Amino acid sequence: MQLQLMPRNRQKKEQRKQHKSNNMNKEWPIWEIFIRSKNGLEHRHCGSLHAADEDMAIQNARDVYTRRQEGVSIWVVESKHITASNPEKNGEMFEPAADKVYRHPTFYELPDEIKHM
Repeated sequence: MQLQLMPRNRQKKEQRKQHKSNNMNKEWPIWEIFIRSKNGLEHRHCGSLHAADEDMAIQNARDVYTRRQEGVSIWVVESKHITASNPEKNGEMFEPAADKVYRHPTFYELPDEIKHM
C-alpha cells in the first residue's frame, strides 16, 4: 500500500471543505421571536432566526430585534413546537362561534358617557 502525500495548502483546503460539508448537515433550528414593547401588554411576533439553543436565540433576538431598546420582554419558541390550524378547514374551526350572539355586544345600548367603546 502506498501513502499519498499532498502539499500542505491542498491538505488544508481539503480539511476546510470537509469541515464545511459537515457543518452544512448540522443546521441550527429556526426560532420564532416574540417581543413585548414598553407600551404594550402583549408579545408580538416579529420574526425568525437560526440559533443553536434557546439562550443563543434570546441573545440573537435581543441583538437583532431590540437594537433601539424598544422591547422589555422576549419570548423564543422553536418553530417545530408551533402547531397551526388548517386554513382550508377554517369554516369547521370558526363556524361554531357564529351562533353565540351574546359574545358580541351589538345589541346593547351604551350610555352617552361612554365614549371610547
